[in-house]
Amino acid sequence: MLLKELSEARGVSGNEAAIRDIILNAVKGQVDEYRIDALGNLICLQKARRQAQGERSPRKVMVAAHMDEVGFVITGINGDGTLRFGKVGGIDDRILPSKQVLIGQESVPGVIGYRPIHLIPRAERERAVDTSKAAIDIGATSKGGAEKLVKLGDYATFRTAFEVLDESGLRTVKGKALDDRVGCAVLVELLKGDYAFDLYAAFTAQEEAGLRGARVAAYATNPEVAFVLEGTVCDDLPKKKDLSPVTEVGKGPVITFMDRSFVADRRLVKLLVDTAKRLGIPYQFKQGTVGGTDAGAIHLTREGVPSAAVSVPVRYIHAPVSLLSLIDLDYTVRLMRETLHTLEGGLES
Repeated sequence: MLLKELSEARGVSGNEAAIRDIILNAVKGQVDEYRIDALGNLICLQKARRQAQGERSPRKVMVAAHMDEVGFVITGINGDGTLRFGKVGGIDDRILPSKQVLIGQESVPGVIGYRPIHLIPRAERERAVDTSKAAIDIGATSKGGAEKLVKLGDYATFRTAFEVLDESGLRTVKGKALDDRVGCAVLVELLKGDYAFDLYAAFTAQEEAGLRGARVAAYATNPEVAFVLEGTVCDDLPKKKDLSPVTEVGKGPVITFMDRSFVADRRLVKLLVDTAKRLGIPYQFKQGTVGGTDAGAIHLTREGVPSAAVSVPVRYIHAPVSLLSLIDLDYTVRLMRETLHTLEGGLES
């Protein structure tokens, strides 16, 4: 399964090479051109393979999904052989103690160490973890011993195996970096189709570090319309109060009308909704304007790009392990493929 391969590969922001290699191998024969730019984006071009159906049909459409994941970078090596680290991307400090990680190109195993609860004063236990007091333990007993295994600037990722949890029902799976390896998997599937416009598939770098790759990719491709594919926030576990779940697993692809980074083009939102209704695909709106996506950078490029975001709901994003439904993934592929075909007839003014 491509999603398993993508999930278990390691690619913190700025170090996406392993993800690029997997994607390139997956899209062989489906694209006419590709290039890797200075920031590490993989930009694939599938040239128009049919005639446009309407005068307003766009000539260039960009669909983007980011390759990078949240993680860590080694910032220091202590005298006792433990490692100091910094976070790359948004990670909740409270989830870090005792988590397993892999470090550097050699995937050196380690554990994020913190004082045991027996030695933490009660008042401190009631506060968020102070990660400045945490360190990664790789089993070394001296600075010299640790330096034989890792070096400053090495990236570290959570150590999580991909696994199918439910083969019937919602067909749930768990793994790391499903934000946004699931978007990458959807985009690979879209490249198996034929479209009446030039389709630029942008597998972007450094989204978690500030939407950096998308800004460069959009400037280079200069699309007329853009879609962003994501794995988005889901908070649908039982609650005492009737609060918004933001999105729900198993309820279909998520359409964003606004988040903190952009306001979606309402024509594209309508196109997505109308397409979902016509195909009988369940869909949901993102209830809440939290977070941001590559659309935040893309829609501001050059003279502006009409943009929309479509996501797969993912529980526990930016954590060591996340969960999603393969049914939602399949519906997202169907919705996006048919939306692109419908766009061949032109975008309403």
